[in-house]
Amino acid sequence: MTVQQPLAYDAFAELAAADSAVVGLVLKGSRAHDGMITAHSDHDLYVVIADDATTDLTRFTGHRTARLDLVIVSLTEFRAAGMPGSERYGLARAQVLLDRLDGGIARILADKARLRADEAFQDSSGWLDAYANSLYRSVKNHRDGQALAARLDAADSIRFLLELLFALDRRPRPYNKYLEWELARHPLPGWDSDVLLRAVDRVSATGDVPLQRHLFTLVEAAAREAGHGEVLDAWGEDLDLMRPRQRNEETPCRGKCVPPVAQA
Repeated sequence: MTVQQPLAYDAFAELAAADSAVVGLVLKGSRAHDGMITAHSDHDLYVVIADDATTDLTRFTGHRTARLDLVIVSLTEFRAAGMPGSERYGLARAQVLLDRLDGGIARILADKARLRADEAFQDSSGWLDAYANSLYRSVKNHRDGQALAARLDAADSIRFLLELLFALDRRPRPYNKYLEWELARHPLPGWDSDVLLRAVDRVSATGDVPLQRHLFTLVEAAAREAGHGEVLDAWGEDLDLMRPRQRNEETPCRGKCVPPVAQA
């Protein structure tokens, strides 16, 4: 009895490229991120089929192994993938292996990588309010002696902060795995990537209140500059709890400014 071998990426890619119904092959995940491949990396491959075309490749729909994950979709479905959704960042940084639409597949990916201005503004507004809410809860819980709650809320605030900062730059937020990769190659305007990452790490781990307040001063300036002052002003006097309370907490600069905790 012959044991059937697992479907290999190279063999499948060759098979798909030879099928005229296939208009695009797109590789995403760690293999689309230079320097992120490990011994455990699989191939995450989108197979884009022309609308109304028929192909025997559909028999591989849902195929998933430790080495090869296949997503077989129509062109219409591919345009909609991650719009919105968790796939958006993965596709935004994906590699085009085959494009039979004279650059059409690449243009679809480029659209996913760039939020529309109205979309970015709306998303930023929501993430800003969520960030302020978690930050406020963290600082208030710290004040009231609720250490665990303060740290958990601080960690939540970092999630919303990152969503906000990328939305302000009209970009989908990278998955946590690719955050350092993304910031090293595509820094956020006005932010020092190393400083931001150290602050994110510190706040997530400790809920450091002075650092949270320092970050808020930077975020508040950026958010107001982007036209989100109304969201912040709705917090009224509660903003005072989020802002630096002592002279040694006040660090009004942006970009290259390093919070005192990051210098330790």
